[in-house]
Amino acid sequence: MSSIQVVIVTWNSERQVARALASCAQMPVIVVDNASTDRTIERVREFPNVELIANTVNRGFAAAVNQGFGASTAPCVLLLNPDVELLGDPELLARACLSPGVVAATGRLLGAAGQPQRGFAIRRLPRPSALAFEALGLNALAPWNPVNRRYRHLDFDFDYDQDVEQPPGAFLAIRRETWLALGGFDEQFFPVWFEDADFCRRALELGRIRYVPSVTARHEGAHSVSRLDWSSREQYWYGSLLRYARKHFSQSAFRGVCGAVLLGSIVRAFVGVFRKRTLKAVAVYARVAGLALRRFFFAPLSPPEWNPHRQSGEVVLR
Repeated sequence: MSSIQVVIVTWNSERQVARALASCAQMPVIVVDNASTDRTIERVREFPNVELIANTVNRGFAAAVNQGFGASTAPCVLLLNPDVELLGDPELLARACLSPGVVAATGRLLGAAGQPQRGFAIRRLPRPSALAFEALGLNALAPWNPVNRRYRHLDFDFDYDQDVEQPPGAFLAIRRETWLALGGFDEQFFPVWFEDADFCRRALELGRIRYVPSVTARHEGAHSVSRLDWSSREQYWYGSLLRYARKHFSQSAFRGVCGAVLLGSIVRAFVGVFRKRTLKAVAVYARVAGLALRRFFFAPLSPPEWNPHRQSGEVVLR
């Protein structure tokens, strides 16, 4: 039995998934499809080494990952996005992942031009200041600021084996024991965003996460989230950001992040009206501001109010 098994979560990934699956041709693979409406499932069926779990509704990335883990049997599971092409030997990741004191491992994630995806491939865990700067737009306006440089680990040296804090779920090998001990990914991060940061933060309480530069993969990036309309992306992203802050920061720090989201929403609404010549931005950021206000005063850990897909449904096709 292989020491590592691949789990890929798809959603309308027809164009990307074949390359990802071809790069895993010698490995057991589980694909969890979140109710794709294109020909993703047909493309997956072209690969005989793949077990397919076809959800009848979009359950979100975290829930789909948990489904894949639940169906796997290997001691190490490699999460791979459908737009990631594996270039190196994943057994090296498994070896690092299963070393004493290690809970997860990642490799060198490259962009289309062949360069490491600096600022995405390896980050530090977000602090309250980092999320406040994100919400206020300061990291976009001045990416060289020290808060952003620390958060996005812009000084990271991709050439050396080392411990890291937050590799993305796009290319992450996780020890099965780690997943079991933590109860899997938090499915309240829906449909995506911050679930991998949350998992890494909890996993680091159990052990170390290793970076193995000799194992590489090429990443297209943002193929699924780009299919969400702009208003949904904004609302989901802020909802996940606030959930992460509520789970991991002190009450005062969390409320500071809420305040930054509220202020940033006001600014973004005005900028959106000016740029787009429409009042749609006002409606979108009014919902974001309302969410921040409710979290500020009540701080519940409930999923976002606009989440329409909480029901479950799956069909297992072997």
